Amino acid sequence: MADIQQSHVAVFAFPFGSHAAPLLNLVKRLAVAAPHITFSFFNTAKSNASIFGTTNEEDGKIDNVNAYNVDDGVPEGYMFTGKPQEDIELFLSVTPNNFKKEIEKIVLETKKKITCLMTDAFLSFAADMAEEMQISWIPLWTSSAVALSVHVYTDLIRDTVGIEPTGLQGEPLNFLPGMPSALRVNDLPVEVFGDNVFSRLLHQMGQTVTRATAITMNSFEDLDPSVIVDLQAKFKQCLPLGPFNLTSPQSSETDPHGCLTWLHDQKPASVAYVSFGTITTLPPNELTALAEALEESKVVFLWSLKDSQKVNLPKGFLDRTSGRGKVVPWAPQSQILGHTATGAFVTHCGWNSVLESITGGAPMICRPGFGDQNLNAQLVSNVWGIGVVVKDGKLSKDGVMNALDLVLHKDDGKKMRGKVLVLKELAKQAVGPKGSSTKNFQALLRLVSMS
Repeated sequence: MADIQQSHVAVFAFPFGSHAAPLLNLVKRLAVAAPHITFSFFNTAKSNASIFGTTNEEDGKIDNVNAYNVDDGVPEGYMFTGKPQEDIELFLSVTPNNFKKEIEKIVLETKKKITCLMTDAFLSFAADMAEEMQISWIPLWTSSAVALSVHVYTDLIRDTVGIEPTGLQGEPLNFLPGMPSALRVNDLPVEVFGDNVFSRLLHQMGQTVTRATAITMNSFEDLDPSVIVDLQAKFKQCLPLGPFNLTSPQSSETDPHGCLTWLHDQKPASVAYVSFGTITTLPPNELTALAEALEESKVVFLWSLKDSQKVNLPKGFLDRTSGRGKVVPWAPQSQILGHTATGAFVTHCGWNSVLESITGGAPMICRPGFGDQNLNAQLVSNVWGIGVVVKDGKLSKDGVMNALDLVLHKDDGKKMRGKVLVLKELAKQAVGPKGSSTKNFQALLRLVSMS
């Protein structure tokens, strides 16, 4: 066993979307619990800058977590052509050598050899690396247990419904172990059937990830119990540790635009909070339709909308709705979702947003975008019954008005709120002193310490 004083965990982040931040949150939590372990966090310079922020943040710096930059694969003076996933392709073209190179440097500098690899699950080359180095590999899956299961079973899905499942879109996924019976073939991420960079990355991950010493995930056992039981049988250890927004010390979320003060003045469960995350951009016609629906429905709303997107709002919209609507460029989302005034969350269904909505107790109106978001939206509406997907998955004026009316004013909406509050309670129990996520974190701590 390695001398406990010499434990040195190398952490590899996937620098796109909202992947790196949850991994850093988990690492910080481990670092505080195990101050004798050194954590070296490898990520691209751009991603590191966005998640570590400024070094003089008093609450951000942890002595045994050090950030290092790896090559992002973008040649000097490179002009992006605007091709989808171009930055991801460039990054993948230099992995895993970019990580190997930096690791060698850091081992020489610190004179501490690597005793464990923790990575984003997308970086499945780490399985071979860990085997070569004869150390543990502990990937983090940042989405739902259901999405992980889908990628682990991609070959079975393709064998069962084919690579182009025409005519089979409505078939239930009950041939997948533990899968909720309400899910259908057309709820699957397109990557399961595709053949682009991302599809190949996910397929490779699904085939490799079961070799891990343990898989960790930002979820909790009571959310998808049947799927998690199956994953526990497939993995050496399957450790749901979430929801992370309840376990990580939140950097004190500021409220520069006075959203919370404004919410205090609103009636309970009356406000529609609208946000599509930091990456998703709505098509202009859908943004216009959403604004028209908010205006015509007379609903009280709080909308987190980038300034650059305001050009797509109907002329005069901000003036006409200023009495009952607030549009801000940024909002403290988790605090808003936990506020008694919030009655509905209009969302793209990114996994972090779904968990924040559950832990806040707010029913969802879903307009899913890419990746796992459609699957998440179907879980929200058809499996857990804590929200509704807008008609045809796109925002139209009538579709949004109907959804707002349903969630905010109808009995169905009351039932959704009741169900989401049950899940909120289960999430709180999971991270409590005797909860499953807490026990799983202790198991992870032992693995990392003993490596």
